[in-house]
Amino acid sequence: MPPGGRRPYASRVSNEPPPPTLTERRKAATQLDIAHAAAELFATRGPEATTAEEIARRAGVALRTFYRYFRSKQDAVGPLLTDGADRWRALLAEAPPGSALGPALRGAVEQALATPDPQAVEALLRTRGLLRAAADDPALRAVWYRVNQESEELLVPVIARLTDGHRDPLEVRLVAAAATDAIRIALETWSGTEAATEGPDSPADLAVRCLRSLLGAGDDTP
Repeated sequence: MPPGGRRPYASRVSNEPPPPTLTERRKAATQLDIAHAAAELFATRGPEATTAEEIARRAGVALRTFYRYFRSKQDAVGPLLTDGADRWRALLAEAPPGSALGPALRGAVEQALATPDPQAVEALLRTRGLLRAAADDPALRAVWYRVNQESEELLVPVIARLTDGHRDPLEVRLVAAAATDAIRIALETWSGTEAATEGPDSPADLAVRCLRSLLGAGDDTP
């Protein structure tokens, strides 16, 4: 060690969260397996006709494992909905600070809601089934709204970084709320139709239209 007891390189405190441990990754994978099982059963049979035992059986886990992670059968779909919201925020976060806000939002939404493969199509159709089931189930609807609220809160620092200090905190919060609602309204509207996952009236098409109406997100304003 050099004189003075200092190390040759000063340590830096990172704002990035530490990578998940193996245990955390396994936990997240199990939760997502349960969420997929719940979504499939809710979409085909409805929440009222589905039990927690059936969800656990479909996911291949013990009932005690189910209740270790979730308080109710409706809560079980949370990780599936959160996964989609996390992906959209991650795509938006890839834009460099100072990027034009409208095109950045539009591009992230179009990419997040794109269906380039059968797995992506299946994921969107599963979301449609969930939203249709939620129409008659207040508890399931509450999970959907909670996930959107949490996503909005997490989106605020992403928008703040993207605008690079050009917008005040109130406007940043309004943009985060409007962007979150644009996707929510698009998915809810699409779920009530038989429109395809791509093309006119698809989730991506509706979301971009919502963004333009709420934010003028087709322009190049930073």
